[in-house]
Amino acid sequence: MNKHKRSAVRIGIGGPVGAGKTSLTAAVVKDLRDRFSVGVITNDIYTKEDAEALMRMQVLPEERLIGVETGGCPHTAIREDASINLAAVDELQRRIEGLDLIFIESGGDNLSATFSPELADITVYMIDVAMGADIPRKRGPAMMKSDILLVNKTDLAPYVDVDLASMESDLKVAREDRPYFLIQAKNNLNIEKVSQAITELAGL
Repeated sequence: MNKHKRSAVRIGIGGPVGAGKTSLTAAVVKDLRDRFSVGVITNDIYTKEDAEALMRMQVLPEERLIGVETGGCPHTAIREDASINLAAVDELQRRIEGLDLIFIESGGDNLSATFSPELADITVYMIDVAMGADIPRKRGPAMMKSDILLVNKTDLAPYVDVDLASMESDLKVAREDRPYFLIQAKNNLNIEKVSQAITELAGL
């Protein structure tokens, strides 16, 4: 038996409730699953609804998905006490030998949310245009320090009075040299770019 089995690279996906994290997870996993061995862990407070949604979408076989019920503040389960998610990571790696990537979807966060470095090797934070054009100017650790920032639902910009060009100017200031992408998760807009950025950061 190999005593030095390679651990999967863990990608934390955070963002407010309704930003589109599950749609993003589905889109990115579909883009990567034929090239890499992938697993997903979803966090909900009292249900496993996100994991069940991914199963219904047939994103991955059931054994590659784990739904975690945090039972309280979702921030705690990804930051202060990540033990429940770390246990899920161990369980996935027991089930599937040789996993390359494990996506860990948070149950919903605010702009101060961060993942414990014990839990996530790469952090992706998502907002959507319906949150308002001023969101990039509000900064916050998740906005400024995540490895990748995504702005979802750009197709809604005309309907919520958001000027994408102005918003992108603010993003460039907030992000400095860190990558960000304007996306439409449900329409697969720029999903390949997101997947490429993740795999490059993962060294795959």
